[in-house]
Amino acid sequence: MGPISAKVFSKEGAVVFCDNSDLTKNGVCEEAISKIGGIDILVANLASPTFSGIEIKNVRDDDWQAPFDMMVHPLHRLVRPVVPQMIERKEGKIAVYGSVSALKGMKTLAAYSAARAARLGYVQSVGVEVAASNIQINLIAQNYIESDAYYPDSLMQKEAFRESLKRQVPAGRLSTAEEDAALALFLASQDSGFVQDKESLTQVDGCCKPVRLRSERTVIGGSSTESNKIMHIC
Repeated sequence: MGPISAKVFSKEGAVVFCDNSDLTKNGVCEEAISKIGGIDILVANLASPTFSGIEIKNVRDDDWQAPFDMMVHPLHRLVRPVVPQMIERKEGKIAVYGSVSALKGMKTLAAYSAARAARLGYVQSVGVEVAASNIQINLIAQNYIESDAYYPDSLMQKEAFRESLKRQVPAGRLSTAEEDAALALFLASQDSGFVQDKESLTQVDGCCKPVRLRSERTVIGGSSTESNKIMHIC
C-alpha cells in the first residue's frame, strides 16, 4: 500500500514524505517527524507477519509480542508528536491502514488479530479526544486486497480459489491497492471533515462476510489534498 498511496497523494499535489525505517527502534518515529516539521496529514501503513498456522498453544512470547512491536507501539509513537501540531492549527487528518482481522476471530491468528484490534481501539479513543480540535483519525479495515504476497498469480489461477472468492466476497474480486488509496485520499481531504464517529472505521472488503458493528459509515469519493504536507509511513 505504501508506494501506491504515495503515488495517489502526489498526483493530487501533496508534498509526500515516505519513510520505511525500522519503527520498532526507540526514537526513530520522533526523529523522522522532527526532520519533516509541520505535518498536515499522517498516513500510517504498518504491518507485520501474521504467524498464521501457529496454534495458540504454540505461540511463543516473541511471536506474541512481535505484532505489537511492529504495528501498535509505532502507531502511538507517530501519532503522539503529530497531534500537538494539529491541535495548534485546529486541523489535521490521520489515516491508518488496518485489517478486518481486528473485527472478527480468525483461526491461528490470535496475536496478529489482537494487535490489529488494539490499533482500532487506539484510533477510536484518540478520535474522541481530538475531535473538538477539528482533527479526524480514521482506520481503514482492509480485506481481500490485491497483493503478490498474499494472492500470487498461481493462486489466482486456481478454480477452487476463484469459487471461494465468490462465496466470501459478493463483489467477486479482490480490491485494488489504488481503490484503498483513493479512500485514504478522501479521508485526508477537506470533504471528510465530518467522517468520524466513535467507531472511526471504514471497511474495504467487497461486502465479504459481514461483521456487526454498532455504527458503520461508508464513504465513496475523492478530493484534492491541495499542497498539504503529508508524512507517509510505508
